Amino acid sequence: MSVKEATKAAPAPMRAAPEPPRTTKRHRAWDEAPRRQIYLPLSIYLVFTVIPFYWILLFSLRPAGSTSLVPWPMTFDHFEKVWTERSFGTYFQNSVLVGLATLLMTTLVALAGGYALARFNFKIKRAFMLALLCSQFVPGALLLVPLFEIFAELRMINSLSSVIIAETVFQLPLSMILISNFIKNVPYSLEEAAWVDGCNRMTAFRIVVLPLLRPGLIAVGSFAFVHSWNHFLFALMFLNNQEKQTIPVGLNTLMGADSVDLGALAAGGIIAAVPVVIVFAFIQKWLITGFSAGAVKG
Repeated sequence: MSVKEATKAAPAPMRAAPEPPRTTKRHRAWDEAPRRQIYLPLSIYLVFTVIPFYWILLFSLRPAGSTSLVPWPMTFDHFEKVWTERSFGTYFQNSVLVGLATLLMTTLVALAGGYALARFNFKIKRAFMLALLCSQFVPGALLLVPLFEIFAELRMINSLSSVIIAETVFQLPLSMILISNFIKNVPYSLEEAAWVDGCNRMTAFRIVVLPLLRPGLIAVGSFAFVHSWNHFLFALMFLNNQEKQTIPVGLNTLMGADSVDLGALAAGGIIAAVPVVIVFAFIQKWLITGFSAGAVKG
């Protein structure tokens, strides 16, 4: 018998039975915090956040003079009072107009300036960026006197245009920095490919770059809208006519020197907060993406 035939005739060695899978206990990673260390601070923060909102809602829905901790019987008299008697309908329209105009102007100017900072090199670019950053340390109250004198010379006092321009100027530095950082994250080769295909710079920006900037534009626009909606000083200083006032100034008129109508004040606070909550509820995904992308250096 040959060696080859002997090898074929030899029985195959028996394989050992596979061991059953071991059930190993999952060990927590060294940087993974226990659940109680996450949920406990969040629960405490939630309580401190929800209680003031519930308190405002309680005062706005329960009848005047009631001390119940539950808004029952429920009434909407406070909302009707502030909307009609205290002219909150007019304040709401003015705030919407100021917010949308500030959003539009801030986004357009920041988009143009951010593109220039991201794609062009010029001599004073570094100094200009430093000036934009330093302007964030200047409080808005310091701008009241020079802006008031400028608007008085231009005869724009008691006009919503003055508030819109002031809000836009105040929002532009941060918005321009965010937009420029976001544009830096868009590959320059995409624009070059569009130029090769026959597009000019404006067309390439509109077709290639602009669709990729949607999260950044939403973040900048929403930030400008919310800030102009809640800002108090510019509307108080530049608007004298009650028909031109915005919601923050309208809330201030509900607090008298001797007494405060808590029900009307709470109803006005709910009216002022609802649009902001709705805006953030619909754009929170793009808002987080936009701010995180704009905060990364390109």
